[in-house]
Amino acid sequence: MTGIQDGGADGGADGGADGRTPPGAGRSPRWNRWMRRRRIVLGAVGCLMTTSVAVAAGWAVDVAPGSSGQARAATVSNLAITATASPAAGNLLYPGASGDVVARIANPNPFPVTVTEVRLPTATTYAVAYNDSALTTATGAGCDATTSLVRYTHATSTPGSTHVLTSALTVPAAGTLTVTFTNAASMDTNSSNACAGRYFRMPSLAGVTATGGAGTPTAEPATSGWSS
Repeated sequence: MTGIQDGGADGGADGGADGRTPPGAGRSPRWNRWMRRRRIVLGAVGCLMTTSVAVAAGWAVDVAPGSSGQARAATVSNLAITATASPAAGNLLYPGASGDVVARIANPNPFPVTVTEVRLPTATTYAVAYNDSALTTATGAGCDATTSLVRYTHATSTPGSTHVLTSALTVPAAGTLTVTFTNAASMDTNSSNACAGRYFRMPSLAGVTATGGAGTPTAEPATSGWSS
């Protein structure tokens, strides 16, 4: 009986509630320290495993090879260059002299277009004279496309000769630009007297050199021309 009483007493003081000997009881201090380190290490491993799961939720995702999208280029429409009476030409024609040509450039494209060169018809392609600035009433046989002898300055015998503008002209997107081409028309010394005081519709240009894209539109009134 005494032995049982001692065991109960020891269980109350040193053991568990069920009287069993607690882990490490009776072990050496060295063994108990090893067990404590083992519990700490296991706890740290548990933390590392928990941390690993959190990192997995943030994995980076890339795209598959060949992933792409689609784009499309706009179509390009030609510029339209027409005669206009405003502003009035500053330099007027007379036999043996040059005068200004005033024109309006229309750009139908949804982006600015910059003109850097003009291509001229031949030197024997002449302007037609009119009695009014609106160019509605032609003067007639005395000063027409065969007798006016009014041509583009620096035109040659070669159709489509290229001439660099002294100032590039940028026409706004879906807009217009009115420009005075300084001394761009010339009148022959043998031009008829019937051409005096008339207005001239210049021949159609053979073309222009222009590029589309970003650009600051040229301010009006614009002035340009070609020197050779």
